[in-house]
Amino acid sequence: MRTLIRWALGAAALASGIGVMATEAAAQVEATVAIDTEQPGPVIEPAVYAQFAEHLGKGIYDGVWVGPDSPIPNTQGFRNDVVEALRRLEVPAVRWPGGCFADSYDWRDGIGPRDQRPAHPNFFWGGVEDNAFGTHEFMDFVELIGSEAYLAGNMGSMEPRSMGQWVEYITGTADSTLTQQRRANGRERPWRVKYFGVGNETWGCGGNMTAETSAAMHSRYQTFIKAGPENGPLIRVASGSQGDDVNFTEVLMRDAGKHLDAISLHYYTIRHNWDKKGSATDFDEAGWTASIAKARQMDDYLVQHIAAMDRHDREKRVALYVDEWGNWFDGEPGAPALYQQNTLLDAITAASTLNIFHRHTDRVKLTAIAQMVNVLQAMILTDGPRMVLTPTYHVFDLYRPFQGAVPYPVGIASPSFKAGEFSVPVIDATAARGKDGKLWLALVNADPRRSAEVAVGLGRSATGRVLTADRINSHNTFDNPNAVAPRPYSARAGRDGLTLEVPARSVVVVSID
Repeated sequence: MRTLIRWALGAAALASGIGVMATEAAAQVEATVAIDTEQPGPVIEPAVYAQFAEHLGKGIYDGVWVGPDSPIPNTQGFRNDVVEALRRLEVPAVRWPGGCFADSYDWRDGIGPRDQRPAHPNFFWGGVEDNAFGTHEFMDFVELIGSEAYLAGNMGSMEPRSMGQWVEYITGTADSTLTQQRRANGRERPWRVKYFGVGNETWGCGGNMTAETSAAMHSRYQTFIKAGPENGPLIRVASGSQGDDVNFTEVLMRDAGKHLDAISLHYYTIRHNWDKKGSATDFDEAGWTASIAKARQMDDYLVQHIAAMDRHDREKRVALYVDEWGNWFDGEPGAPALYQQNTLLDAITAASTLNIFHRHTDRVKLTAIAQMVNVLQAMILTDGPRMVLTPTYHVFDLYRPFQGAVPYPVGIASPSFKAGEFSVPVIDATAARGKDGKLWLALVNADPRRSAEVAVGLGRSATGRVLTADRINSHNTFDNPNAVAPRPYSARAGRDGLTLEVPARSVVVVSID
């Protein structure tokens, strides 16, 4: 007897055209998921769900900050709608101010009265930066959404003493000149900084350094970064590698290992190449499959970098932070820098990537998707007073129970599908025991046409939500904000045990009883 399934997908009928799928009458596939609850892994740190906010395009201005005099509803200049949406996600940390922007940023430009702050060209991303959103604004924003601060320091063009003074200004308690200056600028008590990035992409926009130079620079700069006595531990993050450049990680671990708390890794999913990344919304099944396959390369890269770290740190003291990741498509004509739409495809790749991070919790303790608002694979898009939540936002909402959860190994037996030159498994999965004591299971069906019956083998019922839509390029707009939105999902076991029917092109997250 098949499991009895109840799920709501809406009544939209399928039609012809790019991005439109065949009807659900297409052949169904079968898969199995075996959860090994006897082999719990290291906790999924909440910081695996961190965000990244950089000064480019409309990522900060109009996206987060509109100023206290704006007609857009705000609290001390921060958009109320964006703040409320981020609070719901329980964002554990926000990385700021970059990215490449950080590599030319002088924190002293962003303190004091706003009308007296200097304006200067945005060196990497164009336009003029007026520094209205600076240190005080960022730290207040982090407190407002209930998050932690991850500051990205400028090792590319700033001296180490200046970097250390930034931390003193924010966290200091002694009656020093910098502490007095912070108080005069409106903040009496110190803020807390949990993470500090010692440089950014030193192999590129952060200085075009060799791995050996970067390791030496990190060892030098981190020496001068000291937080105030009330701050608690400050995690110093070394600027690490990109993609498959394992040698950079190897050299960092070899030459600077004793000075490392964590190292970063950046990897963006590019459908074609850097000169032609592909469209965020105009793609066929081959493009869909290529993006998913390349997103799932994250697993191979993590295995390689973790192996390099293990050779120098068997105790796994040094963490790996994937603090830039996500889909990068060609920009839209006339749109702000790195603005792109966000489709059901982004939801599939986001969920697949989060599943991968759950498999490497021995090293991966923080990740930050790029980016939070209006830039690349964003959670939120804004246009003047309007705001819309993206499919990626909904995945992060669905996955909230995994923050702080204990992961279990998952064995997956699944057929694959092929479109174009790439073939990928239909079903991907992750499972964990949440802080609420419940067993949580997430299933991703990457097949654009076929639903799947997934035998779980334990539990009597499953309750949660499903995210899907009628087209592979379905996306939310300001006029149609719920084209891709979660809907209730439930299942109960039949005589053959618990089997979940997972719709084509969907993400399902359930608790199993």
